Amino acid sequence: MKKISRNNPESMPKPVGNYSHITRVPKGAGLIVTSGQVGTDMNGEVPEQLNDQVANTFANMKKLLESEGLSHDSVIKVNIWATEEIDWDYFYTKWDEWFQGEYPSMTIAYISALGLPELKIEIELWCAEIE
Repeated sequence: MKKISRNNPESMPKPVGNYSHITRVPKGAGLIVTSGQVGTDMNGEVPEQLNDQVANTFANMKKLLESEGLSHDSVIKVNIWATEEIDWDYFYTKWDEWFQGEYPSMTIAYISALGLPELKIEIELWCAEIE
């Protein structure tokens, strides 16, 4: 069975966080791209604290993947936008629960605002479906 591979070339510096420099998707895999997921709860409420939004965002990403028959193993690239400094100790707790050392490629950017003023984080997933 073909599988997604993740690599950090020895010829370059190690990643500065928990991600892989290269994520290779085997030929013939299906590509699934999600809209950015945010920290709303099931009632559409947005908590005030960033870490609460992070928790909701991960819960929403899990539900999204499950709705497509995918899991965290399918994630090949993550784009993260935040409006305030991320508490990386907390964030990596959630991140490591998901990826357990098999990290996708990642881009993180701090920006001045997201689509709604109360949003502090948004995470977009790029996934591969391998048969």
